[in-house]
Order: sequence, then structure tokens, then C-alpha cells
Amino acid sequence: MQNQSRREIVRSYGHIEGHHLSAGYTAIENSETEAASQTQQPFQSLLASPAATNNGAHGTTATFVLAVALAVLGLATAQLQNGFYKGKCGANDVEAIVQGVVKARFSREPAVVAHLLRLQFHECGVNGCDGGLLIDGPGTEKTAPPNLSVKGYDLIADVKTELERRCPGVVSCSDIEILATRDAVSLAGGNAYTVRTGRRDRQQSKAGDVNLPGPESTVAQATAFFGKLGLGQMDMVLLLGAHTVGVTHCSAIKSSRLYSYGGKVGATDPSLDPYYAFVYKNYVCPNKPSSDGNIVFLDDQWSALKVDKSFYKMLQKRRGVLSVDQNLYGHGAPTRWMVEMLANTDNFSWLFPKALVKLSEVNVLTGTQGDIRKVCNKFN
Repeated sequence: MQNQSRREIVRSYGHIEGHHLSAGYTAIENSETEAASQTQQPFQSLLASPAATNNGAHGTTATFVLAVALAVLGLATAQLQNGFYKGKCGANDVEAIVQGVVKARFSREPAVVAHLLRLQFHECGVNGCDGGLLIDGPGTEKTAPPNLSVKGYDLIADVKTELERRCPGVVSCSDIEILATRDAVSLAGGNAYTVRTGRRDRQQSKAGDVNLPGPESTVAQATAFFGKLGLGQMDMVLLLGAHTVGVTHCSAIKSSRLYSYGGKVGATDPSLDPYYAFVYKNYVCPNKPSSDGNIVFLDDQWSALKVDKSFYKMLQKRRGVLSVDQNLYGHGAPTRWMVEMLANTDNFSWLFPKALVKLSEVNVLTGTQGDIRKVCNKFN
């Protein structure tokens, strides 16, 4: 996937506060506008009304083509809708039930927001948001190495149990995942947002399908992965912002960043802030096997349970823990300006939910596709 221009991103997300990050941006924007107008000119006639064309037949054909295109696009998305479950669970409010269970868990375990954000990414990043990750058993997505440390399954099961008690066979497990994550983000200080529902659960789950970006992925590798999901670089930078509430373990960074950078014994990643490298090597992740399981916060530990922009400020200070994160702010990285914008404005608060919504609608099943599971960890 090609790098997204700032103009493309602004067009996609709407006005972004403080996106003019360089003195030359106005000139870039003007040149992009001129180029775009030249490129799009041949297509503008296709959208013209019959009265505006020299040939009425051509105009009629163009209108027909446009109508068909719009109909197809509408068909692809119409079955996901806001309030899909309204009136489908008797007098019960499905989304309020989900929110109640999540709120109760969050009050006891605030870290559940990190669990659910990771669950949604690992779910939707493999065959779409279809509940495949929830299935137990040998050879399922849950057993793939990247998913062995995923948590939050028990909360999804608790929500499903309560909904099945109220209205059996109505609410999909894949919708529960998306709704629960939405509610946890809001409880952790993120902006409240709406999600469309109506997903169905896939009758397939294979460990071999799991191919997620790793902690050492380059910007190009991560961009390619998100591109396959239909998501751009800004979506990628925003979704990696979920690490604002994340943690990892020393085993994930000891070799790649602290003690064997670039395959050289004893070498430390020069992109890591020297003071943080000193702290990690001497106190958090000393070079011995017993430290492998020690927890490392992916954001400032005082902000580790809050959904905020602090993560991007850490990248500016070269304090990103995982290479895949710090690479976003590397010299010459096409995503560097995005990190700058998110760190120095309040845009993350409203852009992050938009990216989560886009992720939540990747390759979903709707209508008569798939089914509604009775329990989330087993096929019907």
C-alpha cells in the first residue's frame, strides 16, 4: 500500500486539528489538488446528469452505472446498523446489558480495557470480526502463538450467558466483542462512540490463518498488513495507540532491543532513550532468564490504565517499548508526522474511536451468513 498523503487522511477523517505540520504543506496541498483535478477529470463526466452531457444515452448509462454502484455499496453495509438489536430482545436493552457486565468487571479490573482492545485487534485482524478467535479446541485461532497471551474471553462468556438468559439465540459473539470493547474504552477515559451491530459468527477457526504483525515489524510491514484489511497508515497509527493501556514482558524486548540489537551480542537499539535502556537493563529486564516474565508498560506507567495520547508523547521521547511502535517515529518514517500530530493536539480522543469502528467492520458476516452461537467458545 502506498503511503497516505496528509490530504487523503484529512479527507478520510474530516478536519484534523493542527495537521499543518510543515511550512511547505500549503504548497504540497495545492499541488495535490491540481494533480487530483487532472486525474479525476475523466471520471467527472461519468457522474454528470443526462442534461449536462452532449449525448443523452451516454448520460443515462452513466446514471445507471452510478445507481448500480451505489446499490452494491449499500448492500454491503446496510445489514450492519445502529441499534440493530432494538426490539429483538423483548423489553431488554442489549447494549445496556453488555455495558452493565463490562462496567462491573472494569470496577474490579481496570486492565480489562487492554485485554479487550487486544482481543478485538487479534479477532478482526484474522478473517474479519467473526468470533473465530473465541473458539476452543486444537488447531483453532486461539492456539496460534500470537494469541496464546490474549485475555478477555471470560468476560465475553459472561456477557453471552446473561444475554442468552434474557433472549436466547439473538446476539452474536462477534457483536459482543465489539460492544464490550467500546464500553471499556469509554470507562477508561476514551470518548464514547457508537458502533453498528448485526454481525454473525463464522463457523470456522484455524490457527493457520493467524498472521499478525509482530513486535519487531517495520512500518512497511505493518502498513502492508493493515492494507490487506482495507485500513490505511493513519488507521494503523491510531490502532497501535491502543498500546496506551498495554503491557508486554521483558522476553519481547530483551533480544531485539536491549542485548542483541541487529544480531550483535551486547548491542542495544540506538533508537531507545539511553536512560530508559539503562533502567530496563539494570532493574526491569536484567539479562537473565528469571526476568523474562517481568511486566513492561507500553506507555508511561502513571497513564497505563487511561486511554489518552500519552503513548505518542513517549514515542517522541524515544521511549516506545516495542520496535513496531517506536518505528512509527523513526527518522524519515512516513508516519512520523502522524505521531507528532496526535501527540501535540487533542485529535487522538476522537480519531481513535473512528479507527476502532473501521476495524470492527472488517470482513463481517451479516444477514443469513454464519450463525448465532449458543456459547461463544463452541460451534453450534
